[in-house]
Amino acid sequence: MINWQTFWLTLQLAVIVSSALFLLGLPIAYWIAFSRARWKFMVEAIVALPIVLPPTVLGFYVLVALGPHSPFGRWWISLTGHTLAFTFPGLVIGSFLYSLPFSVQPFAASFSGVDRRLIAASATLGASPLRSFFSVVLPLSVPGLVTGMALSFAHTMGEFGVVLMVGGNIPGVTRTVSIDIYDRVQASDYAGANATALLLLVLCFVLLAIVYGANRKAWAVKPVE
Repeated sequence: MINWQTFWLTLQLAVIVSSALFLLGLPIAYWIAFSRARWKFMVEAIVALPIVLPPTVLGFYVLVALGPHSPFGRWWISLTGHTLAFTFPGLVIGSFLYSLPFSVQPFAASFSGVDRRLIAASATLGASPLRSFFSVVLPLSVPGLVTGMALSFAHTMGEFGVVLMVGGNIPGVTRTVSIDIYDRVQASDYAGANATALLLLVLCFVLLAIVYGANRKAWAVKPVE
């Protein structure tokens, strides 16, 4: 009763989006955590905007930006011969933007929690800022990084509004699990919708339970013997 093609496509989308958010979200989060720019609050507001913005609004503007009438859309058509709208790459872009705060905010909070004295000590020993980041900041921020990755992955797995606006409902191309559940409910296939929804519920719960359990263990203080 479960559409496994839809499930694996959604899983592929979540893996790609969460990986891209890790690579591109790290420098954004680092800048937010350590920058002293007066206009930093503007960047923080932009990053957090998808949390409060209706998915259809964000999806609409992403669709317009990827369409053939936008500068980026025209450039992409001249490069590839087709638009990004209603394609899997377009779905990746829309999901990336919508899940951005779910990775960047935990990353930035984790970076902000690193003791500045440790970073200063690393610089005193002659380490460059890049080396200090990889040898001091990154290892001490692992729980926050794992949380951000897990949240962005789970959020992408369950996304509906942006996915529907940007990707449509094309079987094998842009039909995700959430859209499949909606279609089954519309068709009164409640048994199929329940089976798919239960699979998604269990997957996301197990993922978050593992992450929060691992983080609790990592931050636990061992008793002094």
